[in-house]
Amino acid sequence: MSDDSQSEARTLARDALETVAVVIAVGAVLFAVSGVWPPMVAVESGSMQPTLERGDLVVVTAEGRYGGPAADEHGVVTANASEGYGRLGGPGDVVVYDAPSRDGSPIIHRAVFRVEDGENWYERADDSYVDGADSCAELLNCPAPHAGYVTRGDNNDYYDQARGIASPVRPDWVRSKGQFHVPYLGELRLEAQKLL
Repeated sequence: MSDDSQSEARTLARDALETVAVVIAVGAVLFAVSGVWPPMVAVESGSMQPTLERGDLVVVTAEGRYGGPAADEHGVVTANASEGYGRLGGPGDVVVYDAPSRDGSPIIHRAVFRVEDGENWYERADDSYVDGADSCAELLNCPAPHAGYVTRGDNNDYYDQARGIASPVRPDWVRSKGQFHVPYLGELRLEAQKLL
């Protein structure tokens, strides 16, 4: 191998190592700031419109980080207890959660209020979002089968719990909470998921 070829090979190897080092450093900083991995999620549906559009990229943090003044012991601020605090265009926190009864991607919806085990939460619910129920007996997940958050997509006319999307969201189901979003950047991730 000629000296020029060896020099070029070393330069390519050094460039590749520098690129990998930069990617690792950026990833480490993002993890240190957010406390979760991955520190971003792509919005897959229109349930949070107009706040979040399909294809937006949401930067998320661990639920205990950057809590508002009315945060509960898990670091989540519900819309009903927000006291003027809000994230992503509305009162309270937007949480990313996994519902064990549901397969697929995590759900990213706003935490509206917290319920206790056995609570008749119909009395605290907004009539507009109970999916036509006139009492706790007619409302799914009421009384609450366990403590957790009642959640709703900003664009949905029902609570997730009223439609059976999830029972009240237990705090340990919450993976992260949204801090801000970057429009359209999530499209890259959604397209990559299609290829895999």
